[in-house]
Amino acid sequence: METVKLTMAQALVRFLENQYVAYDDVEQPFVKAVFMLPGHGNVVGLGQALLQEAKRLEVYQGKNEQGQAHVAVAFAKHMKRKQIMAVTSSVGPGAANMITAAATATANNIPVLILPGDVYACRQPDPVLQQIEQPTDLSISTNDAYRAVCRYWDRIVRPEQLMSAMMSAFRVLTDPADTGAVCIALPQDVEGEAYDYPVSFFAKRVWRIERRPATEIAISQAVEAIKASKKPMLICGGGVRYSEAHKAFIEFAEKYQIPFGETQAGKSAVVWDYKLNLGGVGVTGCSAANEIAKEADLIIGVGTRYTDFTTSSKWLFNENAKFVNINVSEFQSFKLNAIPVIADARDALEKLTKALEGYKTGYAGEIEKAIEKWNKEYDRLASIKFGDNYVPEVNDANAKSAFKYAEDVNACLPQTTVLAAFNKLIDKKDSVIGASGSLPGDMQRMWRANSPDTYNMEYGYSCMGYEISGALGVKFAIGEDHEVYAMVGDGSFIMLHSEFLTAVQEHKKINVVVFDNASFGCINNLQTGQGNSSLCTELRFRNPQTGKHDGNFISVDFAEIARAYGAKAFTVRTMQELENAISEAKKIKDVPVLFDVKVLPKSMTEGYGSWWRVGSVEVGGTEANKEAWKIHVEHEKVARKY
Repeated sequence: METVKLTMAQALVRFLENQYVAYDDVEQPFVKAVFMLPGHGNVVGLGQALLQEAKRLEVYQGKNEQGQAHVAVAFAKHMKRKQIMAVTSSVGPGAANMITAAATATANNIPVLILPGDVYACRQPDPVLQQIEQPTDLSISTNDAYRAVCRYWDRIVRPEQLMSAMMSAFRVLTDPADTGAVCIALPQDVEGEAYDYPVSFFAKRVWRIERRPATEIAISQAVEAIKASKKPMLICGGGVRYSEAHKAFIEFAEKYQIPFGETQAGKSAVVWDYKLNLGGVGVTGCSAANEIAKEADLIIGVGTRYTDFTTSSKWLFNENAKFVNINVSEFQSFKLNAIPVIADARDALEKLTKALEGYKTGYAGEIEKAIEKWNKEYDRLASIKFGDNYVPEVNDANAKSAFKYAEDVNACLPQTTVLAAFNKLIDKKDSVIGASGSLPGDMQRMWRANSPDTYNMEYGYSCMGYEISGALGVKFAIGEDHEVYAMVGDGSFIMLHSEFLTAVQEHKKINVVVFDNASFGCINNLQTGQGNSSLCTELRFRNPQTGKHDGNFISVDFAEIARAYGAKAFTVRTMQELENAISEAKKIKDVPVLFDVKVLPKSMTEGYGSWWRVGSVEVGGTEANKEAWKIHVEHEKVARKY
């Protein structure tokens, strides 16, 4: 057997260089790049290996470990899981910082390779700097925390273990049914230790992502259920996009005139104005999809995990409705007591399209009426003007804070109006990205995707801080021909915007739109909607007289922060300023742009017939708390239990 002597880290990089995927006979390198935030634990062993062995692999400098990992997650998501990035950090705090991003990847079934440095396998210098010692188990390090949030976890304590570990790692990374974060912990001494590796380990290896075919019995059971229904409804989940089943989904819906709602992950698989597209469904859904969902007697879920936001905490659907679930994941396909079709979405839809020949639904104008009703509501949301047809609820003292904020920071723009304006003024092929706060709800309802696969919403984990890092990941995926716009609240911007500087460093133009309402607006709505007063959800000075955070709102100049990084920025307080800023920003090349948009609190969309189960309090509290509990009990009674 021919061998070559390499350090473990050198062998790792050489292995990554030669991994490819094939999907529908299209072959490409699987690992595009490595994001690195160096420190003790990866700067010497793995750092040297990257300098020596990286040829095709690109290497980027991260600014925050969580941020760089979110770049990788968003990149893989936008690449439909056909290409990934690896991320590496030092031991201790650097490794711990990436755990949140690993959880984000796994919750969304997105492949990312996490390579944290680890403490010494030999234990000679223990405790090494940044090491956590567990007196009852010296084998435990910070990296054991990854076990709960990764699909596969391993630690390389001998250099020869790398071979079996990487084969298992890439098996998971290329598995459509069960992919997610993979953590390979790298003890810093083992990184530099050498071994005579078989040359065959470094040969080009093609991982074939195959379409799991639907079985005849599964198709026949699904056909039987569909033919027994009068008003079926499709749910377009992320699996439609990852399977590249866009055409098959449309053909199936079109042939049998079955309307569909979109999940956050499925949105933009089909353009917004397709006649059967009801828009977002569930807690962050619109009236059209939610009204049809309540009347549907069969739900056909395609590539969806049925999160509580999609199902309105399992309350949305008719109690007698049945389910057919098409999903490559066996675990997901059995949810809601469904008839499971465990298969690739495209394969299953193509087979169902043929097998259902002659079937007709019982809809008689309901779809058109529901869409027309929602379009009128959209037009209202898109044209709200402060002081005209925007007035906070008179009985909600917290809502009146909108007027106080307007006075403190000179703002007058409702959030929905700003969002609609961006949707109208940017190019139809530009992409948008989001993750947290009230914006995902507004965007699922209001964002009109004019081109396929231009909507990247991380809502499996709804991780604050994903948006700006994710925008950079999307930019790596779409290239220079199109723009990406990160829609981010001020709270999320403050929490994590480190990779904005990386975008400056790499001359990557990302557009960051900060919707500044000086609050965690979504959570403030949840808080006050359950009968509570505002507590730690508004960005206000502490009032010396009351001892509470009910003083003036704090006005942050986010535009100046961006300029300090070397980016271009615009401060927006009026619609004319917004239109001018978008026009000017389109002329800018190779430099990130930030829009500091001052929007009014409480100017987001509503619930549109949905319910979200939250931690309502059973005893004590205010009269409003008690009323919220009554509403909770009423909804829970009729919600599905499994």
